[in-house]
Amino acid sequence: MARMERATPAPRRVVILGVAPVQLLDLVGPAEVLAQAGRLHAAGQGQPVPVPLYDIACHVVAGPGLVQTSAGLAFSPMASEASLLGLEALDTLIVVGGEGARERTSDPRLQKLVRHLAPKAERLVGVCTGTFILAAAGLLDGRRVTTHWRFCAELSRRHPGLQVDPEPIFIRDGHVWTSAGVTAGMDLVLALVEEDHRHALALAVARELVLFLRRPGDQKQFSSVLATQSQGGSRFGALIAWLAENLHRPLSVEAMAGRACLSPRQFARVFREETGLTPARFLERMRVEAARQRLEAGRGELAAVVESCGFGTEETMRRAFIRQLGASPGNYRDRFRRNAVRHTTPAMDLHT
Repeated sequence: MARMERATPAPRRVVILGVAPVQLLDLVGPAEVLAQAGRLHAAGQGQPVPVPLYDIACHVVAGPGLVQTSAGLAFSPMASEASLLGLEALDTLIVVGGEGARERTSDPRLQKLVRHLAPKAERLVGVCTGTFILAAAGLLDGRRVTTHWRFCAELSRRHPGLQVDPEPIFIRDGHVWTSAGVTAGMDLVLALVEEDHRHALALAVARELVLFLRRPGDQKQFSSVLATQSQGGSRFGALIAWLAENLHRPLSVEAMAGRACLSPRQFARVFREETGLTPARFLERMRVEAARQRLEAGRGELAAVVESCGFGTEETMRRAFIRQLGASPGNYRDRFRRNAVRHTTPAMDLHT
């Protein structure tokens, strides 16, 4: 790996902007990632006094009678509206989410700040429902974006000119970056640190904050099994829990119907009405989800995963993976093994 420059570069100016009530973790999570990058860079350089890599200014546009943050905690802005309007250039504008980001997108003070800062920023970032604010300002038209899974459909309805993808935890489209909910914003900002200051420093930050460096942007926000459970309500909750514990066993529709105390024909009909999937397709999703998690964690070779997840044969698992994930189990495993090799870099070896 190429060696990192020993000279500390000039701090990159970053503005983190929200509107009350703001999601607290959307605000402080990215700020902490950027602050830790400066501290760990200084430690790696042997500097007695940390020199920030990022000059961070945070501001929440308040409103009468509104709490500033989702947790009810007061927030003292690091920058006034006047100082932000006086900025002539900045590296990154990060607009964060929360209830205010969905309900107050047209707030005139907010829009004035966004429209002043966005053209001066080299990168635009929407964290969680902060994407709504950027979209309302007309900054995302025609772009592929994401937001918290719960609000993707709403974002599409409000802004049909966007290509809203509910799957990834973050997306980059040119100079525009958008993320899914809350902690995904930290994944996105780790990716910015890696782009700015290379992998070793981003890895050091992730380890310091006990994060996984770094979930790829195209990793799914929400497991397919949980998504189906959320659609299906609680009627089959006990059955789904039992299936999860018994994936290694042969599981027929008759066996599932017996657990649900229904006839096979009635069970198949009601299950599909509740979940939108046939019992067999739902079971396949559960098995792929379990196998995917084992492969990502490096737990076992393909034959062991086939057995533990109940696929029967490697060919059956391969076909299921291609149907659902567009990749074979071997290719999926190898991708995460390459990531794991990268993650073995010592945390404070910032010059390798």
